[in-house]
Amino acid sequence: MPVASTARLGGSPALEFEGRRIVSSGGWLRIASIFDEVWLDVPALSNPFAAVEAVQGSGLAADLFTFAQALPRTAVEYPDLHLDFDNLAVGPTANFKAWWEALPQESRKNCRKAQKRGITVRPFQLDAETAAGIKAIYDETPVRQGRRFPHYGKDLATVRAENASYAERARFIGAFLEGRLIGFIKMVYCGRTARIMQIIARNDQYEKHPTNALLAAAMEQCAKEAIDHLIYGQYVYGKKRNSSVTEFKRRNGFVEVLLPRYYIPLTPKGRLALATGLHRGVAANLPEPVTKFLLDSRAFVYDKLGPKFQGGRPSSATQRAAS
Repeated sequence: MPVASTARLGGSPALEFEGRRIVSSGGWLRIASIFDEVWLDVPALSNPFAAVEAVQGSGLAADLFTFAQALPRTAVEYPDLHLDFDNLAVGPTANFKAWWEALPQESRKNCRKAQKRGITVRPFQLDAETAAGIKAIYDETPVRQGRRFPHYGKDLATVRAENASYAERARFIGAFLEGRLIGFIKMVYCGRTARIMQIIARNDQYEKHPTNALLAAAMEQCAKEAIDHLIYGQYVYGKKRNSSVTEFKRRNGFVEVLLPRYYIPLTPKGRLALATGLHRGVAANLPEPVTKFLLDSRAFVYDKLGPKFQGGRPSSATQRAAS
């Protein structure tokens, strides 16, 4: 069995195993998982049961252990384990021309509009100047997509440090207007797959469609570097299958791919959580109408409070509605 050792990560205990760090998080239900699992550039666990033994033999308090498969391994490999599915928004990047020609006419038109309206898209390196440009984008509004924006108001050193993660495998592409950074995408390469860590643009430049141009540039870059897939977060968040975010991804050539995620109980509490579905959290077990009401209520409150946060400027939701 591979050697495991204990360490600390951010002040919390962590288990070193097969070149990974296993951490435990949660309140009443503690779930052990691989730290930054989706961003790692290492092979899948060769023996998840050995990882379970390592967790149980360590001082890591956990009721469940979870791990997921990675692309292109979509078939269920451990049918005897409890499993759910992670849903991903995946764009095929092996053939850029085929991806482009399969896009709806509106999406191709938006990419062309970006160029006609003065947007230039190019790769950039993270340095003091571009970090300042990223901070300016972050500080445009404290509310995005109906919720508080966590990067708003961060100091420049923090912005630069956070965006420097996975530097050796990260790629930045920026959307520039008259030389000013107005949007960017950060991708992290994980083997032959790339994941979008962040894609964001200024709300006041929404009508120039910088995000469409950034996605097209990212797909083209991945094709040039022999990347097979570009992952754009989840395809569906919660139970909102008809959200504007999902529709935007669909219109830009992303499809839903399901990857098995496994759960192994370590305690009676863990077995109870799996039996009742509580391992997914309370929100995941609410009826869809209730979830929609709560999300819409939050968006309404933040939209009304947005001008107060911004000294009278409209919130991002208001800007989007007016564009």
